[in-house]
Amino acid sequence: MLKTIIIYWLNRLKYDMVVIENWRSKMELIRPFVKWAGGKGGLISQLKNFYPFDLENGVIEKYVEPFIGGGAVLIDILQKYDVKEAYAFDINKDLINCYNVIKNNVEDLIEELDKKEKEFLKLETDDRTAYFYDIRNKYNSYKLEKVIDVKRASEFIFLNRTCFNGLYRVNKSGKFNVPCGKYKNPTICDSKNLRNLSKLIQNVIFEYGDYKKSSEYVDNKTFVYFDPPYRPLSITSGFTSYTKEDFNDENQKELAKYYCELNNKKAKLMLSNSNPKNTNKEDTFFEDIYKGFNINEVSAKRMINANSKGRGEISELLITNYEETIECTEENSIMKMVASN
Repeated sequence: MLKTIIIYWLNRLKYDMVVIENWRSKMELIRPFVKWAGGKGGLISQLKNFYPFDLENGVIEKYVEPFIGGGAVLIDILQKYDVKEAYAFDINKDLINCYNVIKNNVEDLIEELDKKEKEFLKLETDDRTAYFYDIRNKYNSYKLEKVIDVKRASEFIFLNRTCFNGLYRVNKSGKFNVPCGKYKNPTICDSKNLRNLSKLIQNVIFEYGDYKKSSEYVDNKTFVYFDPPYRPLSITSGFTSYTKEDFNDENQKELAKYYCELNNKKAKLMLSNSNPKNTNKEDTFFEDIYKGFNINEVSAKRMINANSKGRGEISELLITNYEETIECTEENSIMKMVASN
């Protein structure tokens, strides 16, 4: 126990020194290139306390993320730990295209985005709106066919940076349907961050596909982080339309079975989801489907909500298949329990 605590604080010191060095050299930490509903950028300070300790001592050699989304945790892991291999998956084909474009063609992407940013920012409000819908109509008029498509990636990022609330959402036909936002000077081309991100992800394999596609890459030296579409807290709060497919309770149960399969491979697993007890104290859905695993509760904020009054703090669940032994993590956890068999 004492040895574990010492290792924990040495690692925290190491992380703090990295942050200080970045500040001294006026370097910015690399950020996700896209805004994403449920993105974990604001939760990293809590999530990092639940990373498996084997990341530090080199036992874990691979990192796998079956629902990559905005990639905040992937970026954090790659900046802090020396993993030999990393794999990321998503059923949003355009999102995966963006990652591969940033990885392989970042300068071409920057050129496209810089052009759009200059054209957009010089326009008055009404003309900006017209420009936005012109890009949106073009984006919706065709489907991604190439393995890597720079033009489409630039449209994806432009729409994400200029649409209402930075929300990515499609309808049942797969058409992007978020309206234009009202930003004064949106950053459409963050060239410095894109270049830094491109360097960071050079050894990451990004694949379009269902989360189960990740299975072949998982072994007992792998850390897997799941960030699936969250289970809605109410009928009206449901938002799972990152793609035209929904993610219902049956899908959540299938994911829990897959979690158990990877647990049998002795991989280290961590999964985020909504906490139904925010609205119904009697709802034991996740305790039931993740029996025997560690269920932690962390504090989060609703970052994307049409009503600003609906953006207050709530709690989310963080489910791991390894036991947390550091008492310090309790400072960042509202509660901790083990769902009993």
